Amino acid sequence: MTNPLLAPWESDFDLPPFAAIQDSDFEPAFDSALAEARSAIAKIAQQEEAPSFANTLEALELAGEGLGRVLSVFYSVAGSDSNPERERLMRVFSPQLAAYSSDLYMNADLFARIETLWAEREALGLTAEQLQLLTLTRRDFVRAGARLTGAERDRLKAVKERLAVLGTEFTQNLLADERDWFMPLPAQELAGLPGFVGDAARAAAQERGMEGHIVTLSRSLIVPFLQFCPNRVLRERAYSAWAARGANGGQTDNRAITAEILALRQERAALLGYDSFAAYKLETEMAKTPQAVRDLLMAVWQPACAQAEADGAVLAQMLHEDGINGDLQAWDWRYYAEARRKAEHDLDESALKPYLQLDRMIEAAFACAQRLFGLEFRAVDLPLYHPDARAWEVTRNGQHLALFIGDYFARGSKRSGAWCSAMRAQQKLAGDIRPIVINVCNFAKPSEGAPALLSYDDARTLFHEFGHALHQMLSNVTYESLSGTSVARDFVELPSQLYEHWLEVPEVLAEFATHAETGAPMPADMLERLLAAQNFDQGFATVEYVASALVDLAFHEGAAPADTMARQAEILADIGMPAAIGMRHATPQFAHIFAGDGYSSGYYSYMWSEVMDADAFAAFDEAGGAFDPQTAQKLESQILSVGGTVEAEAAYTGFRGRMPGVDALLKGRGLDKAA
Repeated sequence: MTNPLLAPWESDFDLPPFAAIQDSDFEPAFDSALAEARSAIAKIAQQEEAPSFANTLEALELAGEGLGRVLSVFYSVAGSDSNPERERLMRVFSPQLAAYSSDLYMNADLFARIETLWAEREALGLTAEQLQLLTLTRRDFVRAGARLTGAERDRLKAVKERLAVLGTEFTQNLLADERDWFMPLPAQELAGLPGFVGDAARAAAQERGMEGHIVTLSRSLIVPFLQFCPNRVLRERAYSAWAARGANGGQTDNRAITAEILALRQERAALLGYDSFAAYKLETEMAKTPQAVRDLLMAVWQPACAQAEADGAVLAQMLHEDGINGDLQAWDWRYYAEARRKAEHDLDESALKPYLQLDRMIEAAFACAQRLFGLEFRAVDLPLYHPDARAWEVTRNGQHLALFIGDYFARGSKRSGAWCSAMRAQQKLAGDIRPIVINVCNFAKPSEGAPALLSYDDARTLFHEFGHALHQMLSNVTYESLSGTSVARDFVELPSQLYEHWLEVPEVLAEFATHAETGAPMPADMLERLLAAQNFDQGFATVEYVASALVDLAFHEGAAPADTMARQAEILADIGMPAAIGMRHATPQFAHIFAGDGYSSGYYSYMWSEVMDADAFAAFDEAGGAFDPQTAQKLESQILSVGGTVEAEAAYTGFRGRMPGVDALLKGRGLDKAA
C-alpha cells in the first residue's frame, strides 16, 4: 500500500490527506524522503558540469522538497496534537535531521561549487533576488562550519546533534509538566469567579474526561484564574505550579538540560571563531551586536521598572486594606491589578469578554485584511488534523492566494503559546506554489454550545499571529528560502506586532465587538474606557518581558553557567528585578530559547520590532487613516511581499524612509513619562 505522505496529494489546495495518514506512516516516509534528499545533495555536489546558478543554487533549493513535505505535516501535527508515538518520533527524527544538516553544510564539494559562484558573481548576470540567495546561502554554509576540517568538523557535528536531542527533550518535558498538573476547584470556590472562568475550568475538566472544574497550567486559564480568584491560598498554589514547570525534579526536570545546552552553544560559537554564542547569533540580525541589544533593553528597563515599582506600591496598599500583612507576592499582582483596573477605568473583564467573541474577532482580522490588501476569505470544509481546526480559502481578485488554517483552542496535547507556521511556503521555482498557513493559539475552549470568549490580550494574540500569516500569504518571491517570514529574527515580529494596531482602531471594535447573547455592539463608553486603558499595568508587562530578554542575552554572552537557576538569580539581582514580578519565561520553561536556537540571544526581537511597529502604524495616521490604501500598498510591496530578498533595514526604510528611535516604543507603552 502506498504511503500517503509520499504519494501525490490530489486533494483540494494540495492539502495533505490527513484522514489517510496514520502515525505509522511517518517514520517510513521520513526515512525514504531523507534518503532521497541525501541522494539529491550528493548528485549536485558530485556532478561534472561546471557550477552554475541553476545546477547548484536552484538545484539545492529543490533537493529537500520531499523531506520538507513530510516534515511540514509531521511537525504541524506533533506540535498541536501530540501523543506518545509522535513524541517518540520527534526524539528519533531530531538527531537525524541535525546530522543531515551538518552533512549538507559541511559538504566540501558542494561548498566549493558555491565558492566558485561567489567568486564569479559579478559575471553571472544574476537578478537582485538571485544574488541575495547566493549571498545568504554562502553565509549559511560558512556559519554552519563549512570551512572546518578534521576533529573540529567532527566535534561541531556532534554538538549540533546533541543540541537537537536536548531541544526535543526540553520541549517534551515542559509539555508533560503542563499536561499532568491540575488543581480541582471545589464548588464553593466558583462563587468568587466570573462565569467565563468557571466555564473554562469546566471545559478543562471535560477535556480530561473529568467531572467538575479544574485549573490547568494553560495560560488562557491560569492567568484569568490569578486575576479573579479571591482565595489567596489557591492563587499561591496555582502560581507556584505554573512557575515550577520544568523544575519539579525527576524525569521532566529541565534545569540540567538548560546548562548543557548553553555549554554546547558556547562551544559551537568557539569552534566557529566567535567570542560568545550571542556574538555569533546576532551577527546576522539587525541589532548586529550584544551591546546594541543591551542598550535597547536597558533604555526600556529603567522607566518600566520605575513604573512597576510605583504600581506595586498601590497594589501592596490594596493588599493591606484587605487585612493581609506582609509583602505583595507574584500570585497577588494580577488579582489586585485587575481590581485596580476595574476601579480606575471602570473595566470589568467579565462584562468585557462577551463582546470579544472568537468568531467575531476572526471576522475582524479578515475584514481588516480585506480593506488593506483586498483579500477575501471563504470558509471551506476540509479534512484537517484535528476537529477544532478550521480552514479558509484566501483569494484576491478571484485568484487563489493561500489556504489559511486556524487552530485556536487549548488542549492537553498542544504545546503552550501561539505560533504561525507554513505547511507549505510560497515560491515560484517549482511552479506558482501558493502557501498553506496555520495559526495555532491556546484560547480557553468553552463548554459545549457556549460561544468562545476572548480576553483583550487573547484578541491581540489572534491579530498578532494573523499578521505573521499575512507575511506568508502575501509573499511574492521566486525562492522558498527567501519566502514569507524568512527574514532576520528581529524583523520577523514587525508584521505581526504592526497588525495588532488594527485591533485598537475604534471603528473595528465598534463593528465587530458585539455581545455574544444580545448581538449589541460594545457600548461607546465601554469602548472608550477599553482603549484608554491600553497602557494599564504596562510597567508589569514590560518588566516581565525585558527581564526574560536580559537573562537570555546574559546566558549567551559569556561562559556558560554550571547552574542556570543560580545565574538567573544573579542576573535578576543585578538589574533590580521587582520582587513581586516573575519573569515571563523562567529558565526551565523558556521554550523560546531552549526548545531550539531560533530565539536564543534573540528574545529581545519582539521589542526591537516594536521600535518599528509603532512608527510604521504612524505612517497610516500621517497619510489620513488606518486604512489608507497607498500606505497599505507600500507596506505590502516593501515589506510583506519581499520576504528575505532584501535586507531588513532596507525593507523598513523602503517603507518608511528612515529608521525610528526608541522614543516611539516608550510612548506606545505609556512609559515616556515614567521616572
